[in-house]
Amino acid sequence: MTLTPAQRQTATWMALSLLGALVVWLLGPVLTPFIIAAVLAYVLHPLVERLARRRVPRVVAVGVVEVAAIIIVLAVVLLIVPILSKQLPLLREQIPLFADRLNVALTPVLSRFDIDVALDTASIKAFVLKYLNANLEEWMATALSSARIGGSILLAIIGTVFLVPMVLFYLLMDWIELRQRLGGLVPPRLRERTHGFIDECDSVLGQYLRGQLSVMVVLAIYYSVGLTLFGFDLAVPVGVFTGLAVFIPYVGFGLGLTLALISGVLQFSGWHGVIGVAVVFGIGQLLEGFVLTPRLVGERIGMSPLTVIFALLAFGHLFGFVGVLIALPVSAVLVVAVRRLRELYLASDLFKG
Repeated sequence: MTLTPAQRQTATWMALSLLGALVVWLLGPVLTPFIIAAVLAYVLHPLVERLARRRVPRVVAVGVVEVAAIIIVLAVVLLIVPILSKQLPLLREQIPLFADRLNVALTPVLSRFDIDVALDTASIKAFVLKYLNANLEEWMATALSSARIGGSILLAIIGTVFLVPMVLFYLLMDWIELRQRLGGLVPPRLRERTHGFIDECDSVLGQYLRGQLSVMVVLAIYYSVGLTLFGFDLAVPVGVFTGLAVFIPYVGFGLGLTLALISGVLQFSGWHGVIGVAVVFGIGQLLEGFVLTPRLVGERIGMSPLTVIFALLAFGHLFGFVGVLIALPVSAVLVVAVRRLRELYLASDLFKG
């Protein structure tokens, strides 16, 4: 069967997409800092271009924008530091007591159903003393020992921290030139159609980023207010961190939930803190999953709520942490591609015949 030019073009793009997916799958850990830097460069380059149009030297514009981004990231990270520095010593003291209270409360209830289960409080105390009684020097020694043995996770984190800012700087400096070089690789007869596709993808990704930012702001306010109503002392730091961290689906929510549980267990006696966290985060997860993300993100990129959930699970399964980061942006591009393929199919002889 002889393929038409449009069909050959479609087949070529599909082959390139599959090749790109294979490369990401094989080199996921290596590509992580480059993908993070590329996403940040895409987000930050409009600010650089705006400063450059005001006759600010490009290197100065890139430096200002990148330093501002680093300050924002550090500010978010520093939200956790007061929580950890204040709560870890209390956590070491309170977890064994909490286990004893839980044991006393649950044992009579379970015994009514002939269930003889009790928490091994001695083991819990030993575990807490082992892992939370170490000082900073011991933790650093353990981390360095792990790195010498082959701690790939630690080395990957350190590499990412140092590599992302460097890659981001060069991407922002050469953004226009990179786009021109990539555009020059497109055959002249396909440039108009390709540029139209890229412009549509750029519009969809812009809508995605604006939608995701709206979700983050709404959830940061919600979690801060919700925890405040339950009387949490660290309501604002935990709430703001959780709202901003939802940019990384599931992982951000899990970290915020853990911090809130630690704060609640240490601040309140009894079940008040745990119940407060359960109510606030339970409603927050429903609000995010069924209202905010589908409507503010999914609908803006032309994806139904089920498609959003499937994309997150599928990309996370195939590409791990990198897949979770790129799931929705790549899905937005795929939506545009599928839309174009559908138009070609409806206009083709295969459909009409």
